[in-house]
Amino acid sequence: MPRSYLKSDEARDAAEMKYLLASKIRRRKEEIHNYILERRAEIHKRIRYRRHLFLNYRSTRTMPSPDEEDMQNHVPILADPDWWERVVMTEFGPEDWLDKFHVTRDIFLLLSAKLKPQLEQVYIEQSGQTITLERCIAMALMRLSTSTEYCFLSELFGVPIPAVCQCVREVCEAIILLLKPLYMQLPADHELEEHAEQFRTLWGFPHCIGVIDSLHIPVKSLPTDTQDCWNQRGWHSVVLQGVVNAHGTFWDVCSGFTGSMDDMTILQSSELWTMAEQGGFCSQPPKELMGQPLGFLLLGDVGYSLQTWLLKCYPPLSNLTPQQQTFNAQLNHGLKVIENAFQRLKARWQCLHNRNDSNVDLVSKMAVACCILHNICNVHNSPFKEEWVEALSQNECPQPTDVPTVYIDDPNAEAVRSLLCSYIEQQQQSKTLDPSPTSCPVLPVPESPQMDSAGTA
Repeated sequence: MPRSYLKSDEARDAAEMKYLLASKIRRRKEEIHNYILERRAEIHKRIRYRRHLFLNYRSTRTMPSPDEEDMQNHVPILADPDWWERVVMTEFGPEDWLDKFHVTRDIFLLLSAKLKPQLEQVYIEQSGQTITLERCIAMALMRLSTSTEYCFLSELFGVPIPAVCQCVREVCEAIILLLKPLYMQLPADHELEEHAEQFRTLWGFPHCIGVIDSLHIPVKSLPTDTQDCWNQRGWHSVVLQGVVNAHGTFWDVCSGFTGSMDDMTILQSSELWTMAEQGGFCSQPPKELMGQPLGFLLLGDVGYSLQTWLLKCYPPLSNLTPQQQTFNAQLNHGLKVIENAFQRLKARWQCLHNRNDSNVDLVSKMAVACCILHNICNVHNSPFKEEWVEALSQNECPQPTDVPTVYIDDPNAEAVRSLLCSYIEQQQQSKTLDPSPTSCPVLPVPESPQMDSAGTA
């Protein structure tokens, strides 16, 4: 056989061997990479679990909670049988009402009048006891505002622990049923433009009707809990999604999601997503911005994907243009309205801040009820004490950090963001040319306009 044929066969064999080796090396690298990812995920899972055990152990030592057997066998100790009728209703001053219930006496009486059609009195089947509406609302408000334990409320009001639990649940359900239509409504078509103008005036962002974000509510773990309740910080939580207007008032909330769900998954599971995708944020005819038709917008953080109706900042890359950096700064400024709203919500209603020992279903209803009560306090200018905010600093359960979403952005949304970027740049140039002072929003969020008891402006 000629030598040239032998050389060609050797070259072909060498090429095949090189290809086989390269394939094996590539497959081996993929196997190693997948194994590292699996091990890393397992390690993080164990870290979250051990952190959860530690936090749970510390909370059980500092704040022991009665188990079901204690609740059934507990006999209330009546320290003062007339505490409610004689002390609270006759001797409490304005500061006493704020300290014990975080609301004024006027708001308490308003709640009593509004909830009376649903709860004239609460009948406890287990004990055959009837509890007045006012006493029931008082127990619920104290539970929501100060996160007081059920056993203490039982002794304070002279009712069994199961009765306290039932009162809290029924009051929350009544607030959602009767007061949500009055104090938390989706903006009507004729109100969208008003919302957008308020946001442009207060926060410098046009066509925006709200800001969206999520709040993790700490809950105590139960034997039946699954790993789905663990969030990125390693503690069990129930997630509340909220949307606020320019004044920090909620106009849409949904709750009950597990702590492991990301913000975008929660949004896509809510009615808000369906409404927005069906054009619920587009006026007819659409309003224009810089000569271009543009619907109304929501602002969100990096946990959401970019949509034609939901804007977020440009990714923090080193090659951002000055215009994009200005856009990011303006959008982040607008996000402060919901950050402050969540802070005031947790400060006044501390059941959303402290580790809640109620079941997940009740925690979800408590969260929605607290948002409605937050709106009522805003509407009626209920005093807010800064010392409530100081209590938030003692936090064993810090909120999970925002994680960039893995969902694909809407390909048509970048044009909307570019249009807003150009508008904000133009506004900045106008301010530079016009040295006259401009108003700038100062936290806390401006109070809502005065409204009557029916919730109308």
